[in-house]
Amino acid sequence: MMNKTKNQKPKTKNYRLNDAASLPTAGILKDGFTLIELMLVVIIIGALVAMVMPRLTGRSEQARAGAAKADVQANIATGLKLYELDNGNFPTTEEGLNALLSKTASAKNWNGPYLEKKPIDPWGREYKYKSPGDHRGDYDLYSLGKDGVENDDDVRNWED
Repeated sequence: MMNKTKNQKPKTKNYRLNDAASLPTAGILKDGFTLIELMLVVIIIGALVAMVMPRLTGRSEQARAGAAKADVQANIATGLKLYELDNGNFPTTEEGLNALLSKTASAKNWNGPYLEKKPIDPWGREYKYKSPGDHRGDYDLYSLGKDGVENDDDVRNWED
């Protein structure tokens, strides 16, 4: 057996570079991310947002127009057709779309409500209704669109 002398150095452990778990933590490894790493992540996220946002900005307006078109051509139209089947005619312009929600004096055989709630377009305004219609013989139903003024962006149940 060999005796240790006072001048002998203790054996040091050889660490491999890829074995971070075996490194002592006294000053060599620190928890967390460096400022450079955080800045790099922020820059990458910013670049991704800059690429994706222009593609999504016009989509919300397209979705609103699509929802209004579905209301005008299918949802409200179905309620009006059911009302007409039950009562023999469409609600008058004065009765409006409220006749689909509650019985009016002219409704002979009202079996509604024909809609679950008051029809409001995606821009927060009531749909416009006229019976008999100027563009169709039975009724005109339309939304004034984004700007709230009658023009080309309106969603209508007739073709020009």
